[in-house]
Amino acid sequence: MNTIKIAIADDNRQLVGLVKEYLDSQANMEVTAFAYNGKSCMKMLQENEIDILVLDIIMPYLDGIAVLDAMKEDEKLKDIEVIMLSAFGQDTIMSQAAKNGASYFIMKPFEAERLAIQINHIIDNRNKKPVEPANAFSKERASELLKEIGVPPHIRGFVYLKEAIALVLDKPEMLNKVTKSLYPAIADIFDATPTRVERSIRHAIELVWNRTDISTFARLIGYSEQHLKSKPTNSEFIAMVADRLRSEKE
Repeated sequence: MNTIKIAIADDNRQLVGLVKEYLDSQANMEVTAFAYNGKSCMKMLQENEIDILVLDIIMPYLDGIAVLDAMKEDEKLKDIEVIMLSAFGQDTIMSQAAKNGASYFIMKPFEAERLAIQINHIIDNRNKKPVEPANAFSKERASELLKEIGVPPHIRGFVYLKEAIALVLDKPEMLNKVTKSLYPAIADIFDATPTRVERSIRHAIELVWNRTDISTFARLIGYSEQHLKSKPTNSEFIAMVADRLRSEKE
C-alpha cells in the first residue's frame, strides 16, 4: 500500500496538531510537512514531495487563494490536489478557490475523520481516471457563460452550477439522474448535502429569471423565446447551458 503524503497549511497550530495526529494514525497516510502561513506553505511545497495539500483560505502573509495562484503557475506544484478549509459565509472566496483549482472543500469546524475520507476519495479518483484538460476548459467557459447570463458569481449556486455543467459535459447520462447522481457528486466535492446543492442551484436560477431579460437569456443560450415561456427546472437549465457549450466545441 502506497502512503499518501499530506501537507497542512493553517495558522491554527492546535488544529494542525490534532489533524496531523489523526491522519498519521491512518495506515495509508502520513503528514510529511506543515506550515502556519502562506509564505511558509510555498517554501514547504518546494522542499517536500506532496500528494495532497490541506489548505486554509485565511492565513497570514499569503492567503489560500494566493497560494493556489502560485501553485498553478509552478510546473512542480500544479498537479498537487488541494483540499480547502473554509469557514461558513465565505461563498465569494470559495468560488474563487474553485476557479483557481481547488478540488475539494471542508467547512470548519470539521471532524478529522471526514477529512481522511475525502483524502482517500481523491486518491481513489485519481487512480481510476486522470483529470482531463477539457474538463478544466469546460469549467472556465461555463463560468464565463453563467456570468453573462446573470448568475451572481459570489453565491454558492454559481459554484455548484459550474461543477454540474462540467460533470454533464463529461458524462451526459448524469442529466438523467440528477437527484441520485449529479447532486450527490457535487455535494461530495464541496462537503455539502444533495439537498443544499439542489436548493442553491434553484435559487441561482430564480435570480436569473427575475433579473435577466428573457430575450437576452435566449440569445446567450441559443434557444428561442418560445422555449422559455416558463422558468426552467434545475435539470433543464443545466442542460441548456451544457448544450450551448457543447455546440461551441463542435
